[in-house]
Amino acid sequence: MARKKSLPVEPQNSQNNEYTAEDIQVLGGREAVRRRPSMYIGGTDQRGLHHLVYEIIYNSIDEAMAGCCTKIVIALKEDGAVSVEDNGRGIPVEIHSATGVSALETVMTTLHAGAKFGGHTYQVSGGLHGVGASVVNALSSFVRCDVRRDGKIYQQEYRQGIPQGEVKEVGEAGDTGTTITFYADEEIFGKARYDFDVVSDRIREMAYLNKGLEITLWDEKKDEELTFYFEGGITSFVRHLNRGRLVRHLQPIYITREVNGTIVEAALQYNDGFTESVFSFANCVNTVDGGNHLTGFRSALTRVLNDYAHKSKFLKEDEPNLTGEDVREGLTAIISVKLHEPQFEGQTKAKLGNIEVKSQVESAVGEGLSLYLEEHPDEARRIIEKSIIAAKAREAARKARDLIIRKSGLDAGTLPGKLADCSEKEPSHCELYLVEGDSAGGSAKQGRNRRFQAILPLKGKILNVEKAPLDKMLASEEIRIIITALGAGIGDDFDPSRLRYHRVILMTDADVDGSHIRTLLLTFFFRHMPELINNGYLYIAQPPLYRVKAAKNQHWVYSEQEKEEVLRELKGAKKVEVQRYKGLGEMTPEQLWETTMNPDTRTLLGVNIEDAAKADHIFHVLMGGEVPPRKAFIQAHAKSVRNLDI
Repeated sequence: MARKKSLPVEPQNSQNNEYTAEDIQVLGGREAVRRRPSMYIGGTDQRGLHHLVYEIIYNSIDEAMAGCCTKIVIALKEDGAVSVEDNGRGIPVEIHSATGVSALETVMTTLHAGAKFGGHTYQVSGGLHGVGASVVNALSSFVRCDVRRDGKIYQQEYRQGIPQGEVKEVGEAGDTGTTITFYADEEIFGKARYDFDVVSDRIREMAYLNKGLEITLWDEKKDEELTFYFEGGITSFVRHLNRGRLVRHLQPIYITREVNGTIVEAALQYNDGFTESVFSFANCVNTVDGGNHLTGFRSALTRVLNDYAHKSKFLKEDEPNLTGEDVREGLTAIISVKLHEPQFEGQTKAKLGNIEVKSQVESAVGEGLSLYLEEHPDEARRIIEKSIIAAKAREAARKARDLIIRKSGLDAGTLPGKLADCSEKEPSHCELYLVEGDSAGGSAKQGRNRRFQAILPLKGKILNVEKAPLDKMLASEEIRIIITALGAGIGDDFDPSRLRYHRVILMTDADVDGSHIRTLLLTFFFRHMPELINNGYLYIAQPPLYRVKAAKNQHWVYSEQEKEEVLRELKGAKKVEVQRYKGLGEMTPEQLWETTMNPDTRTLLGVNIEDAAKADHIFHVLMGGEVPPRKAFIQAHAKSVRNLDI
């Protein structure tokens, strides 16, 4: 989750000054990147900072996928630098015919320059756009490239993307490879703070996707080092994701095929849970928004399991087919494709667009899965039985939902009676507060701006959806009113374009119960409305913990550390009063507006998914039915707890 000031809700008016040809600016590659870094790396927060590291690592991963690299070492230096070293072939240093400068300088300073377009040097590559190294260079205060090639060590340095001299020979080399060291520019990112755990999780992912590749991460400041190496590849990845879960078949199903030059890999294993955990990759890039490879995988899974269920008489001829939701309940899977010239949507590569990949994956997975089911009838039976149980639960949920709709008139667009809606109808200008309790809900309704702020009070703790099938989830009144208020449906029927609010804000008390309610809500949205998070629509309100009052002055305090700082400043003042807020209902409507709801003064935490696989595991451990993994997690993280309410 990222802390950020909320954006203005109301559109800003601008003056229409004179507009001439002279107002048109033409930016070169380096200037364009520095002016609009978010277009290339997704932002200038910690996620963007980490993206710089990943872009350099991708270049080394491309060498590994080409069969020319077996080891990568990433170092987070104490002075804020990052270095990435590989034992690949080394970036060429001879003069490039088109640019007139060395190939190294061309790669490091020219957007869309690289060996990844022609398909000769790299058959598959994660860096389609050829802008990774040049973007990192442009956004760094200093970069040094050391290339080991032809028995020599070559070096070139850059400042904010500008070469500080020609490529020079600085020594002899006994091997080949490239080392890139960079300092993220503080003018753009502020002081660099890399998260060892976040980076290590991504590196572990890359190692799973390239079996036999050794990747080491070293944090110089913490003197902490991790090395990842997996012979099992994505099969080991699935086992890792399913750790602590009861699985339906002991060994993951592994499928690999080459179809028209595209290498398709899939590993899948069913567990006794109710959620789907499927992650897709293209050329080792995590396609968090899926794409045609994921569509092909899902189509093959549904078709093959239905064919087998009917053929083996688990389903009678007159019984309806299993749906996609049915066959994916309790599924953990990795789908990885390696292909020529992938078409990613945007430089951050969130979605794969190649049309031909759908049929390639569908063919490969369909063939491999059909063969597995025929050869493993016991495992096949357990998988089909789970899908049939899911289908029965889905049908029960549908009947319950239809009954609820008929009784309540929701099909006529009726909104929940508890909802205090806003008058604005444009979703991008609207926000919905999910508020704990009727008391706080009453204060929020009185203190809000009725034009764009809607309030939905929630009664107590909502259902833990991690342990509930679909029919039981939809039988929960609080869950139903949330779904109805948002207006976008649920599960496979969820449609972000129908959302009534583009800011959904969780506002709970600053105590243990409030934290639990917030976690239950986060679990619901992560499992059943992940698009809400991926689109940046989910936030957490930050009400104050204390009000510190001295004479006529009062201070709103949001952490224990901040309270101590305020008290030190007020030392010597007469009659300092400190009030601890444990519940939102303790604040007047005016105080709630001033501290927590006013867009000009409030602070919101934007909820995002940095690592979906890790988030999936944490939600399962914390909210699932197995006690030992949860106990172990709590013991391991007890020292990192902040603001513990006793």
